[in-house]
Amino acid sequence: MSELTLSMARPITLLQPARLEIGAGAVARLADWAAPYRRVFIVAMAPTVGFVDRIGLTGALETFIDLPPEPDLPAVEAALAAARAFRPDLVIGLGGGSVMDVAKLVAVLWDSDKSVPDVVGVGKIEGRRTALAQVPTTSGTGSEAGIRALVTHPQTLAKLAVESPFMLADIAILDPELTYSVPPAVTAATGVDALAHCVEAFTNIKAHPLIDGYATLGIELVGKYLARAVADGADTEARAGMMLASYYGGVCLGPVNTASGHALAYPLGTRLKLPHGLANAIIFPHVLAFNAPARPDKTAEICRLLGLPPADGTQAILAAAMDFCRKLGIEMQLSRHGATAEALPEWATEAHAIRRLMDNNPRPMAVDDVLQIYRTAMS
Repeated sequence: MSELTLSMARPITLLQPARLEIGAGAVARLADWAAPYRRVFIVAMAPTVGFVDRIGLTGALETFIDLPPEPDLPAVEAALAAARAFRPDLVIGLGGGSVMDVAKLVAVLWDSDKSVPDVVGVGKIEGRRTALAQVPTTSGTGSEAGIRALVTHPQTLAKLAVESPFMLADIAILDPELTYSVPPAVTAATGVDALAHCVEAFTNIKAHPLIDGYATLGIELVGKYLARAVADGADTEARAGMMLASYYGGVCLGPVNTASGHALAYPLGTRLKLPHGLANAIIFPHVLAFNAPARPDKTAEICRLLGLPPADGTQAILAAAMDFCRKLGIEMQLSRHGATAEALPEWATEAHAIRRLMDNNPRPMAVDDVLQIYRTAMS
């Protein structure tokens, strides 16, 4: 029996927002959808709060923007406290992945006495009475499509993952005009994060033909549009293409999830305070090359969809993928971001322990393999 037959027979569950609006100016459609709701709690950040007026919401509004780039437990508790005082009937996430993750948690927890540690894991949320809208303003995480939220533990710096179908958005708005102001460096890094979601799902041991379809569409969109979006932030077609690629990546995360690439990226985010997209972009070429022997055909397809030259062997694949990222302007040397050789063994142990992701990898990765990737990424 072929691998395709086996994967086709494996049952999966695919959840997506009940309504998806996409296109230039799509954010204007949110006001009509939100009209029945009288108390609207908006989770945003300083760079995105200006978009609130563009939505044209009515009723009582409360906007919460006191969030760090990588929200931790105290930050989520502060958002919950504000929501509990306001008592919303609609929560809107207006921003990047961290903002949308916090919006999910606020929507499901504000009207209960539970906190994030009570619901870490899968299926521990009992329900939700509050509507949820997600409006991404970057193209990377695909959080608007999914049912997971990640929060950093302030003491251990570990990522706490909450997963529940009750965190699925009722509506997602993909308006490329909201991403015009995203700087080129952020556009590049978050774009490679979206790519990593698709690639890690495509090469995953849990890969499924249905999800492969979304993954390859996303990879192809990144190959076609990411460089254009970096070069011209007001290129509406390119921005829309990247929003769709990001959404497809988010769809991939639900039934399949990421693998070792994201596991290796997490310590870079928590220890070096790197943005999530940048951490994943630095790691992406290394894990693509590492996994190539276990997924030769799919790796060749990834390279073709990205427009990379045919490459034989892990070193050639690594070089091609590194060139792809560097041409986007991404600084790929870990040493340039403050990493030291002495810290790498601890980070390798930490990444290797993230079994919920490492166990998805198509090629077994030992601690020494992780350490070698970090060392190679230093220069």
